[in-house]
Amino acid sequence: MNDTNKKMKIYLWLSIVLLTGVAAVAATIKIGADEETLETAQKPNGYQIGDAVANFSLKNVNGSTLSLTDYGSSKGVIVIFTSNHCPFAKAYEDRIIALNNKYASQGFPVIAINPSDPTTQLDDTFEKMKERAGSKGYSHPYLADDTQQTAKAFGALRMPQAYVLQKTGSSFTVKYIGMIDDNPQDPSGASKFYVDEAVNNILGGKPVVTTITKPIGCAIKWKNQ
Repeated sequence: MNDTNKKMKIYLWLSIVLLTGVAAVAATIKIGADEETLETAQKPNGYQIGDAVANFSLKNVNGSTLSLTDYGSSKGVIVIFTSNHCPFAKAYEDRIIALNNKYASQGFPVIAINPSDPTTQLDDTFEKMKERAGSKGYSHPYLADDTQQTAKAFGALRMPQAYVLQKTGSSFTVKYIGMIDDNPQDPSGASKFYVDEAVNNILGGKPVVTTITKPIGCAIKWKNQ
């Protein structure tokens, strides 16, 4: 093989490697951009800090229909979008129960809402929701958002995702959106307790300092998409 052929083969090999690398980087950027675009596209349609939340009525696992207006005598509520199937939701389950046990008596009960599509996640059927609530002894309501309209109204993207609402007059206004705390995997390793801090600030008559964090968990898969 002469030098010219060797150089041509080396050039061809380098070109393939370079193009492959560029394609991989472009694909990675596109995936990240698509995810960011999806989240950004949904955010303007959801509630922002200071917004008043419209009433919603959803079926509870005990068979009753529960509405936000049923909490007219509360100081506020902690709304958490969660599910049965999501590993992140499971990791937070005991912490969600603990939040209700801690704050319901202080006027800030938890309302858990499952927006997961049971046709794609069989663990999230209403029957499975009832079983889970019963086996874990939920003291808070666990509502089925069958149409996903409540999750979309809130702008929820992940499970779990928390919203702290303060009762002001006849309305509930959004004071915090995001993570429950800063350690999805290990509750004992958490150092920032965002929902606790928001509720305690409100109860103490102080402004909420951290109002938004980026939720970490399973993405809500929307119907008809």
